[in-house]
Amino acid sequence: MKDSGKRAEFAGGMVRDTADGKIEWWRVRVGPMFKRWAIHLTKGAQKYPDVTPGTPNWTLAAGTEEMFRFKASAARHFEQWMADEQDEDHASATIFNMNGYETTKEKLGR
Repeated sequence: MKDSGKRAEFAGGMVRDTADGKIEWWRVRVGPMFKRWAIHLTKGAQKYPDVTPGTPNWTLAAGTEEMFRFKASAARHFEQWMADEQDEDHASATIFNMNGYETTKEKLGR
């Protein structure tokens, strides 16, 4: 078990390791974007079904061509968001494409 060596004591007597330096994952859920991104992913799964249960189609991206497509789409949706176009959720589409790009980049070890 990891241990920072620091302790936080609580009023009821509980003692725990501190949260210093740990990622505060709850912060991504503050505001509307986490839910909107999930809605976008859900709609995308209806249009492009999972290739196997739990394997989204977009995760098959495997190279530079797909990375370019994600980046171009992110740029387009970002400009549409900047122009306040309301025909779809361009903010969540931007996040989707940025995540797709970064996921593929990580997969390729870049």
